[in-house]
Amino acid sequence: MIRMLDDSVTLTLMTAATTNIVPRAGSALPIRTVTATRYVTALREGGSLPGLVEADDDGLYVVKFHGAGQGPRVLVAELIAGELGRALGLPVPEIVFVELDPALAPAEPNTEIQELLERSPGLNLGLDFLPGALAFRPMTELDPALAADIVWFDGLITNVDRTVRNVNLLMWGKRLWLIDHGAALYIHFTWRDPAEHARRPFARIADHVLLPYASSIAAADARLAPRVSRELLERIAGAVPDAWLLGGARLPAGAGQPRGDDEPERHRRAYVDYLLSRLESPRPFVEDADRARHP
Repeated sequence: MIRMLDDSVTLTLMTAATTNIVPRAGSALPIRTVTATRYVTALREGGSLPGLVEADDDGLYVVKFHGAGQGPRVLVAELIAGELGRALGLPVPEIVFVELDPALAPAEPNTEIQELLERSPGLNLGLDFLPGALAFRPMTELDPALAADIVWFDGLITNVDRTVRNVNLLMWGKRLWLIDHGAALYIHFTWRDPAEHARRPFARIADHVLLPYASSIAAADARLAPRVSRELLERIAGAVPDAWLLGGARLPAGAGQPRGDDEPERHRRAYVDYLLSRLESPRPFVEDADRARHP
């Protein structure tokens, strides 16, 4: 599950407003909303205190809460990165909004969990639970092209996880599944020089757990880069609830232009612009990954 970011990143901890969070009206990206009916158990591997939650569709979801200490930006990263991965055909479980009534909190005997649920009314983010899934192990057979696609994807979204220490990969139904993208897009914890940051090399890609399995990352780039358009990114960013984008690091002057728009819209444009900047050719993260494959 998710861990804290690398030491080079200074985190600004955020908590969402205590008022209920509601989905954005007119979002072009279809994301289901379910209602939590029971908090099943905590998954304490994660720094964001995810929990297993049962919902009114009888499904089970791994839920991250906007009231957790790492704040709602972790949920933003999960949503944007996860839906982008799904749009690219990568095996990411279904992402849903989970409506939470804090009235569920008293049924949880753990005081820490009670307080977390009380701080997280309204929409939270859930990932479809894969019962019986096993963590990826190095001896697992893997399609080299799929491995290369995942390495390319993680380079694009600046995912500092997916390493030997924290693989964030599951085997379920004889397939590999990508989980836990909360550490991606870490620029949003500072929004410091996003245009310059987007063009930086991504040295952490050398630690990617799938590099030994991957075929050419340049070939993956040729397959995937043309599929990422401004329209796609705007549809994905448009699904992010307003309240998840309030507070935290302020955007620098010029980011998310034009000025005068509301703050959530500026942040949505900042995510779109950042990812499009990373896609500008030449893409340093592609060269970094292929160089790490053949040191």
